[in-house]
Amino acid sequence: MTSTNGNILGSINDTLMAIIASINGVLWGQLLVYLLVGVGIYFSVRLGFIQIRQFRHSIEVLKSGREIENGISSYQVFCTSMAARVGTGNMAGVAVALTIGGPGAIFWMWLIAIFGMATAFIESTLAQVYKVKDVDGQYRGGPAYYMEQGLGKRWMGTLFSICLIIAFGFVFNAVQANTITDALHHSFGWDETTQGIVIVIFTAFFIMGGLRRVATASTKIVPIMAVGYLAIALVIVAMNITELPAVLALIVKSAFGWHEAVAGGVAFTASQAMQSGIARGLFSNEAGMGSAANVAASATPNPNHPASQGFVQMLGVFVDTIVICTASAAMIMLSGVMNSPDAATGIGLLQQALSNQLGDWTTYFIASAILLFCFSSIIANYTYAETNIMFLNGNTKKGLLLFRLCVLGMVMFGAVASLPVVWSLADVSMGLMALVNIVALIFLSGLAIKVIKDYEEQLKAGKTPEFDRSKFKELKDIEGAWHPDTIAEAREANGNTFNK
Repeated sequence: MTSTNGNILGSINDTLMAIIASINGVLWGQLLVYLLVGVGIYFSVRLGFIQIRQFRHSIEVLKSGREIENGISSYQVFCTSMAARVGTGNMAGVAVALTIGGPGAIFWMWLIAIFGMATAFIESTLAQVYKVKDVDGQYRGGPAYYMEQGLGKRWMGTLFSICLIIAFGFVFNAVQANTITDALHHSFGWDETTQGIVIVIFTAFFIMGGLRRVATASTKIVPIMAVGYLAIALVIVAMNITELPAVLALIVKSAFGWHEAVAGGVAFTASQAMQSGIARGLFSNEAGMGSAANVAASATPNPNHPASQGFVQMLGVFVDTIVICTASAAMIMLSGVMNSPDAATGIGLLQQALSNQLGDWTTYFIASAILLFCFSSIIANYTYAETNIMFLNGNTKKGLLLFRLCVLGMVMFGAVASLPVVWSLADVSMGLMALVNIVALIFLSGLAIKVIKDYEEQLKAGKTPEFDRSKFKELKDIEGAWHPDTIAEAREANGNTFNK
């Protein structure tokens, strides 16, 4: 009887996995990749490639968004979004792209990041335009809010919120916890259950403190993990500096099929490079998925204009993919491990690369990096989900404590369980979430472009940009946060100190 039940459960599991794989194949293999690339190109053209023209200005805006006494600054929001973006995908994801698509995949990751910067600009600007204040006076916003207020489609915002809560609030946090305990167990032999309890305690401390505590923690964790990881990459690049031009040339040639790249006895085509690079790049930087826009709305930007946060958030895409993913690719390709017949896959490929270059101690470095990357992702993912819980509850705290306890339960579950089916379900939820967001971005992009051009016109005139909602008839009947008294509060909080 037990054997029969086991066979039945195994059959159900296999069937479920096959169905989920088919759905993900359509969503990510045929639909979303083309849509996300398409809107990225469209927004880049409509904005006159603002991600290139105003790149220097975006750095100036980020520097001006220091910590403020009341509210959350642009810099804190930048770090929180980076905490969610930067994770094992920047390490294992790059290794997978190289394994499946070869060196040319990195070129397509770069390209999709450049176009994705424009998409991130649009969605973050909209998140700021339609943000509201909750019962504690904290700004809330994101795709669910601009779907309800901008399109008048609360059902659409509700669908988006549910998908995001499932993916980011529960499943991804379980997976991140699982990655931490697995890495530390293999590196140090630490017990998964004990690790799970410790992770839950630290997670509870941060998420029970709300968005400001998470934002403050992110400003401490993100610079440490990014600088440490990039420092190791720079050491390896310096050790192999004479080989760097050849590696860069191989990336470009392999992207277009001008050079048949071969690694471990496997040849890669230009098509494989394109598909793998675009898919992994989109998964890494999240541009167009609507996730980072949830925290973008929480900022009190400086200058006091919705487009300010668009400049900041597009930098997040650049740092995630162009900087950190490239660092991972450089470490792997310069080490030469890809050419070995017994090359590992996933995170193991990066571990091989580091061990070959710097010795076995790097196994501990990778374990530490995973700990920081994944834990910061847990608390940042929670903030995305919390904003959508607030949306469903009319911006009140009703049910928030229960939700936090459920998140902690999923973190503990993930620490000790295997999650292949759950991970696949999360991909479906995230795919649906992205699909709904893209539709909203297309319909609301006209307003976003007007808002961004208003910012640039003021900047060109030598003014410090400031938002005046009366210029935009689309906002006439919208009860958002951008009314005169709120603008005055934000000006006082920032001290109006932006330096052009």
